[in-house]
Amino acid sequence: MIVRLIVPCFLTILVFGCAGVKPMPQPIVASIGEAQEVFHRNQILDLASGKSISFSELLDRLSSYDLIFVGETHTNPEHHLIQVQILQALLLQTPSLAVGMEFFQQDQQAVLDRYILEHGKEEAFLEEVDWKGTWGYPYHFYRPLLLEAKQQGVRVVALNAPRDLVRKVAREGLDGLEEAERAMLPRELDLDNEAHRDYVRRIYERHDHETLPDFEFFYEAQCVWDETMARNIARFMATHDGKMVVFSGNGHIVWKFGIPDRTQRRIPVSLVTLVPYGLRETVALESDMADYVWLTAP
Repeated sequence: MIVRLIVPCFLTILVFGCAGVKPMPQPIVASIGEAQEVFHRNQILDLASGKSISFSELLDRLSSYDLIFVGETHTNPEHHLIQVQILQALLLQTPSLAVGMEFFQQDQQAVLDRYILEHGKEEAFLEEVDWKGTWGYPYHFYRPLLLEAKQQGVRVVALNAPRDLVRKVAREGLDGLEEAERAMLPRELDLDNEAHRDYVRRIYERHDHETLPDFEFFYEAQCVWDETMARNIARFMATHDGKMVVFSGNGHIVWKFGIPDRTQRRIPVSLVTLVPYGLRETVALESDMADYVWLTAP
């Protein structure tokens, strides 16, 4: 009886089984330009050489620069873990390292200093900086970075322009600012970089044009962000010895035409960029998008 049951089942598999087999999905990989070699998630790529490198090799290379930019996609937890790893490793090599953060506005520097350097309480700190109102992304993503800086007594520099000011520029343009508001921003704003303008336009096309109807105002707001952070980095580095690592969104450092080039225009420092890249589909990376790319889950 058992044999009778098994034989029909086996024949059914032979007849119908193959028809239901789906092809194996192709792996999601990245290449660099037109090169044939492919790379996978969790690999670190040196875009200049077109090769993958180890974490220790990456750290050796990053630590040779004055200014190190490490990006993120704000909602990707893996990118925040990468940032903490890099900060911890850099601090072992360079105890005098300073940290710049996009996540805080320049007018919050005193509050940041009290928390990091004067043993302030976390709950009071978050309330004073109005974390949910001025940044808004989950604090637990950023908490390990701040705790590491606090434990090591590292100076953290608030880089960003006031959010309300940037929003006003996005709605009304630079000409809509009052004199006192304009005085808070860098005097020199480069609005003529066509590659940067094209990049920002692609971002603009993904936004609601009812609330942001004018691309020129949107572009001016983006440049206000980048120029303000560049100015604040340059000011700090001009008056303090040592190296600095800057944590910001990828959009501010990719192709270097956001913060990095605008910083180097103000102060002659050597700089390097690392972009954590969420790999959600097979892609050919442009070799000049960054110095290094760390492939992650999307």
